[in-house]
Amino acid sequence: MTIAGVASAFPPHQYDQSVVLSALQRHWGPKVQNPVFMERLQARVGVDKRCLALPLERYETLTNWGEANDHWIEVAQDLGEKSLCRALTRAGVAPPELDALFFTSITGIACPSIDARLVNRMGLSRHLKRIPIFGLGCQAGACGLARAADYVLAYPRQVAAVLSVELCSLTLQHGDVSVANLISSGLFGDGSAAAIVTGAEREGVGPEILDTRSVIYPNTEHILGWDISEKGFRIVLDRELPDLVQQNLAPDVDAFLEASGLARGDVGTWILHTGGPRVLEATAAALDLSEEKIGPSWDCLRKNGNISSAAVLVILEELMTRNRPDAGTYTLLIAMGPGFSAELVLLRW
Repeated sequence: MTIAGVASAFPPHQYDQSVVLSALQRHWGPKVQNPVFMERLQARVGVDKRCLALPLERYETLTNWGEANDHWIEVAQDLGEKSLCRALTRAGVAPPELDALFFTSITGIACPSIDARLVNRMGLSRHLKRIPIFGLGCQAGACGLARAADYVLAYPRQVAAVLSVELCSLTLQHGDVSVANLISSGLFGDGSAAAIVTGAEREGVGPEILDTRSVIYPNTEHILGWDISEKGFRIVLDRELPDLVQQNLAPDVDAFLEASGLARGDVGTWILHTGGPRVLEATAAALDLSEEKIGPSWDCLRKNGNISSAAVLVILEELMTRNRPDAGTYTLLIAMGPGFSAELVLLRW
């Protein structure tokens, strides 16, 4: 099972963090009792720039969730088509040759789903197996890779794709000045990424998927997710999250690696989800990783913000196209999300 191509696509509306902060300050004004506190929160999220689905001034005119979701459907199709088309091209796979498509997003909904809408736009096979995924949050890019690997393990002559589109800016709660929403408004960005996974009987020149594992931590549903109402998606972000990661992740990683006869020291590169500085720091502390070891994740956070499920695929693209590890290097890809849960994917170059 080989990852034969990965590609990303971003909206054209890119803004410095200071510009977004100024717009949020104008919007919330006196509702935020301590503007200095808001500035400190935004400064701590570690983001320099972000791409947004819409021009910045358009967000002021959004009046309801339905309108925001209509924009999500439109932009998701555009970005999804671009990233999937680029990934297929890099993998040397024509659109009609794609056998299965795992589509994931946690920032909007559509029926027919985005994957169905892309069949006509891209000339995909009308026999395409479509698997839309909702609810896995930030870990869904890793989960999509794992499920695509499961698919081509069963069908080694076939090709599967995982496509992530996350338009986090369209979930912004305009009237919510809670700490969680203030952090969210400074942390999350928009973007799309796709990866092509080929079976053992197909040629592929990318990293091999050796193993995957899903982990769920009991009684932690309150840690992360959405409260969904007529206003849309309201962030649930418990302050316990970094502590949960730091206390629990290492034993699961060690057990996963041990099943392949490996230890942490055998892993040459690490792809960690860009959950924010506290989550990255907690993950690094749990696994005893230096800042250099997780540098690609920090870079992705600075350049794009937290783009939810697309983040690990964007980092993977960076490794495949610009900083490719030496042959034989092991890479461990880790993403976490609602449940609270984690997905682990072991790669070998």
